[in-house]
Amino acid sequence: MCGICGFNWHDEELIKKMVKKLYHRGPDANGIHTFNNFSIGNARLSILDLSKNGNQPMVNEKGNLWIVHNGEVYNFLEIREELSKKGYKFYSNTDTEVILKSYQEWGPACLQKFNGMFAFAIWDEDKQELFLARDRIGIKPLYYYLKDTKFIFGSEIKSILEADCVKKEVNLQSLYYYLGYEFVPAPNTIFSNIYKLRQGHYAIYNNKRKELNTYQYWELNFNNEITDEEEAADRIYHTLEKSVKLRLISDVPVGVFLSGGLDSSTVTGFVSKLYPSKVNSFSIGYEDKTFSELEYAKLVSDYFETKHNVLIIKPISPEDIEKSLYHLDEPMTDLSTIPFYLISCKAREQVKVCLSGEGGDEVFLGYDRFKAAKLDNYYRIIPSAIRRKVIAPLILKLPDQPQKKGPINFLKRFIEGTLYPEDAGAMRWQYFLNPIIAKKIFNENTKQKIKFSPFEPIYYFTNRCNSNLKVDKDIFVDIKLTMADSVLMKIDKMSMAISLEVRVPFLDHELVELAAKIPASLKLKNLTTKYIFRKTLKKFNFLPDKIIYRGKQGYSLPVKNWLRGELKDYMIDLFSHSPIIKENINREYLDILIKEHISLKHNHNHLLWALLNLSLWYKKFFL
Repeated sequence: MCGICGFNWHDEELIKKMVKKLYHRGPDANGIHTFNNFSIGNARLSILDLSKNGNQPMVNEKGNLWIVHNGEVYNFLEIREELSKKGYKFYSNTDTEVILKSYQEWGPACLQKFNGMFAFAIWDEDKQELFLARDRIGIKPLYYYLKDTKFIFGSEIKSILEADCVKKEVNLQSLYYYLGYEFVPAPNTIFSNIYKLRQGHYAIYNNKRKELNTYQYWELNFNNEITDEEEAADRIYHTLEKSVKLRLISDVPVGVFLSGGLDSSTVTGFVSKLYPSKVNSFSIGYEDKTFSELEYAKLVSDYFETKHNVLIIKPISPEDIEKSLYHLDEPMTDLSTIPFYLISCKAREQVKVCLSGEGGDEVFLGYDRFKAAKLDNYYRIIPSAIRRKVIAPLILKLPDQPQKKGPINFLKRFIEGTLYPEDAGAMRWQYFLNPIIAKKIFNENTKQKIKFSPFEPIYYFTNRCNSNLKVDKDIFVDIKLTMADSVLMKIDKMSMAISLEVRVPFLDHELVELAAKIPASLKLKNLTTKYIFRKTLKKFNFLPDKIIYRGKQGYSLPVKNWLRGELKDYMIDLFSHSPIIKENINREYLDILIKEHISLKHNHNHLLWALLNLSLWYKKFFL
């Protein structure tokens, strides 16, 4: 696990500055190499082969191929054995060297052999070409700047910003998408001219022609190959067990995040079963009990006899928010971001690698929005005029409830989602900028520069899904869009901020592909989310029933209450002095939203939190 960077000219001082910006990702060693017209660098977090033999940049025997690599290829020993039979010699016990020699042997086709999370760059001095690749699911980030004749890449945007040629400008279309999705969809970022390489893609930059071409090497396809529940359960169990086992390969201590939810509890169980010693588990809780899952985490910890560590989170400070935004590079307001950073800090005190349960809800249909989409099929039996002119106005006028799971809150959120186009799928309930507010929240100047097309990023993927089933399209969008650009960026940035490697067994591509072969009706059966996964755990008596059959909660923050209390005055003052708010936002309308939120008339916490984070992000990167 590391940070990588580079650019298409010779500048030793600049590459050193870029690597320095990535030290938090790799404090164990750093290295650079400059050519006549290219420079590459790496900040290393040593996980496999802790000796200097694993340092980067790494070069092949011929001296024409150089690699910088971030992440892990878990099946590297298997590939290494295959390459050894072909005559290749190895001088380290790292997956980095295996990647380099795999590329030397198979070229871009080497990507099909890798099982892991990775982003790497290989410079070919003979061809004057850079090969960039990102893993199938997008667990590891990879950014690039492309303008005129300048090409720069890096694991994080802040490293790219070290180059004087990169002018910091806000991409207003990305700003619009951010306020709706709470993240910026790929391939764009919040910065103009800085892009994300999409998941499952590689790119080749030809330095002679100053030309970049991108290619997709992996796609997720759906079919109903596995229809028998018993067969599905057996294959899920053994594939997940294999995935966890692969992700325990390490030369440093390993721990596990345990929220008390179904997925993290399952990962904890497999780690406890497979890890050679008693495993450290890490949980967070809140003083507000309605947001806390500690009782479930303790139940699982006792069940598997882990060495349990608990962190109680109090109301966060502006400094906490600013620190997270610095490491995120661009605003992203998943309410679990800061809790995940804080629990990562706790874990890093004892381990260097942690396994986490992200991905299970996307792969096996665990979110309430999937149930909402199914319920909407029945709700639409009611004539449209009655739904829109009678039911929706009546429900949306109900006051907000301070509790996280108040029934009125759920009902209001369901109705809000039904007002969006049906072909936006389940993501309608994960979109937070309704069209009325969208047209009023921006000032007139900014509105002229924005294309108001809220679901274009969703349609990009639904049009590429090989299945015509709505539920399959929803899974496809979740894995390709939300997972890659939000959840996994949160995991990577918040853990690597303090040099902690996080591995996600549910996102092994073999498990993701297996789940795509199981009919959606076995994942969401009636209104039971993750039906086949729950059946798997029950069949193998893997978890207590109290965990197997509990609903989704997840890491979160009581932000809506904090914005009415501890953070209210800070928020109002921040908006009054923020340049990006003054330049783009209709302040009079924003004041109306603030008053409605404070008075419990409406819950605007997603938009207000997004604007608060936007203001702090701008302060951090522009002022």
